[in-house]
Amino acid sequence: MQKKIMLSGITATGKLTLANYIGAIKNMVKLQDDYENYIFIADLHALTLPIEPETLNQNRKNIFALFRACGIDIEKTTLFFQSDVMEHGLMNWLILTNTTIGELSRMTQFKDKSSKIKTANGMETIPTGLLMYPTLMVGDILLYNADIIPVGIDQKQHVELTRNLAIRLNNKFKTNFKIPEPYIPEVGAKIMSLVEPTKKMSKSDKNAKASIYLLDNPDEAYQKIMKAVTDSEGKIYISDEKPGIKNLLTIYSALANISLNEAEKIFANKNYAELKSQTAQLVKDLLIRIQEKYNFYINNVENESKIGAEKAQKFANINLKKLMKGLGLNNESK
Repeated sequence: MQKKIMLSGITATGKLTLANYIGAIKNMVKLQDDYENYIFIADLHALTLPIEPETLNQNRKNIFALFRACGIDIEKTTLFFQSDVMEHGLMNWLILTNTTIGELSRMTQFKDKSSKIKTANGMETIPTGLLMYPTLMVGDILLYNADIIPVGIDQKQHVELTRNLAIRLNNKFKTNFKIPEPYIPEVGAKIMSLVEPTKKMSKSDKNAKASIYLLDNPDEAYQKIMKAVTDSEGKIYISDEKPGIKNLLTIYSALANISLNEAEKIFANKNYAELKSQTAQLVKDLLIRIQEKYNFYINNVENESKIGAEKAQKFANINLKKLMKGLGLNNESK
């Protein structure tokens, strides 16, 4: 029986965090035995907002090496840079011509991000890419005809757009794209900021204390957990009214491979210092393991990424031509 296809990517806009590991990478590693895996570093998506070329180049290499260090096996998973597979750009345009401005402007992430961009001298400064990048994501998914898309809660809407467009293309152009399903892990789907636990942990956060980065000094990461914002009640239990405590329990449960309720029981009669120290130790141990492997893989990025891109390109080209034929962009006689 042929394995279903799983596709995932992480944008190269910042340094990978503990949230990226728990919410995405950990599950990619877990699922790579069960699916035919395609995982890419989304460096084209990184161009959605302004970014320095040197920063982007370093980010993409670090992310590739960290994927390998976290357990992505290139014998089981096709791992590559998005920009190395030229089919992504053309597929984006073909998808874009079959969407409406209304569909794109209703995307929650577009509304959130564009509302934070100020106008300069009365001129509009919202980048076009911010509006259009969901079609690039749709193209990413349909290029590999994926069945399963591991995403965070905030990306689920983009998978819904993909589903809608796949149905539209299938009906209109007689393509046979699969209708992908989002995969959201039960534990650790959303890790929050250590400074503002009502806000998600972000790899682009300007406050270094808010996030644990996978390349942080392990001892410094330990201290970040110890200084994480909690509350003054002194009791440990799961509640949306206690976001700091819930966040620490979520981190602990994900790294200890237990449920959130099991973590709550472990710390039910303990104090905040014990919760923080035990969680901090798990984080520190994880970073030590990852960084030891990262130092090896960072020197192999160029060779390994070429291998992944060649494999990805062959498969992507098949699905690109499928849509091109449907649109009338082929040289075959009727």
